[in-house]
Amino acid sequence: MSQLLQNAQENLNANGFLDLEVDPTLDLVQEIEKLKKEKNAIILAHYYQESEIQDIADYIGDSLGLAQQAANTDADIIVFAGVHFMAETAKMLNPSKKVLLPDLKAGCSLADSCPAPIFAKFKEKHPDHVVVSYINCTADLKTLTDVCCTSTNAKAIIDSIPEDKPIIFAPDKNLGAYLNKVTGRDMILWNGSCMVHEIFSQEKIVKLKERHPNALLIAHPECEAHLLDMADHVGSTSSLLRFTAESTAKEFIVATEVGIIHQMEKANPEKTFIPAPPNNTCACNECPHMKRNTMEKLYLCMKHELPEIHLQEKQIVEGRKCIDRMLEVSAKAGF
Repeated sequence: MSQLLQNAQENLNANGFLDLEVDPTLDLVQEIEKLKKEKNAIILAHYYQESEIQDIADYIGDSLGLAQQAANTDADIIVFAGVHFMAETAKMLNPSKKVLLPDLKAGCSLADSCPAPIFAKFKEKHPDHVVVSYINCTADLKTLTDVCCTSTNAKAIIDSIPEDKPIIFAPDKNLGAYLNKVTGRDMILWNGSCMVHEIFSQEKIVKLKERHPNALLIAHPECEAHLLDMADHVGSTSSLLRFTAESTAKEFIVATEVGIIHQMEKANPEKTFIPAPPNNTCACNECPHMKRNTMEKLYLCMKHELPEIHLQEKQIVEGRKCIDRMLEVSAKAGF
């Protein structure tokens, strides 16, 4: 082992990734494809990743699709181009396989907004409640959860719970409020949110719609209620993709993480997609955690098989139950 690699491994937890120089003349696409074959590895990427990573992935999807792919893969190594909770979910579903994440610090503001020890005390105050957690949560929170959901299957998950059973929904208050509205339930909501989906500016979107009167506003249900009320379509990432493909409209204002626009443009080159403006000085809305992953980190991660996701036995055994339950309900609902 070279001294540089040894130093990078020693600093892995501090940096979150292998801090090594990559030869700028390397064809990273070619090298990554070669490593996939050599190691029987699969790359699962979320729609919010950089376009180059999306293009080299074996599967691109939202949280439900990624969980389903992780549950069914026969690869020896799963490389997750996403954020930490996604890689943890893949490890729960594949405890004997190696799961890699290019950057361990690719976290999630939503998952961080619901620390498991605090939630455990909150749960104790409502002992008769079923706990439904959005999959965007930590492994520890999953051990306290009865059934997970994604934005794609959330309504089906809620509808599968008897109406006389009260529910705690965590950690996303915006998705929870939207689900209360569409299901007629009165779930207790944990006060968490996603920094990306809460930063959109209603005032700027109104002005944008004035400049583009024929554009449809599409929004992810993690957005705040006042924005969802304005939207022409509210849906999960995969639902937004489907809507833009099936709609006769030619212009769309997209209120979710800007990475999804790459797939929208690939599927609909004749249509125009405008990122919904956030309430800051940026031109678009990006998740800083998703964007921690780069082609260089992906290459190094696959070459050296680090950083690797490790979970405790309890996290795997207890945390997996709510994911298995979600996949079971999803399959019955036709997802």
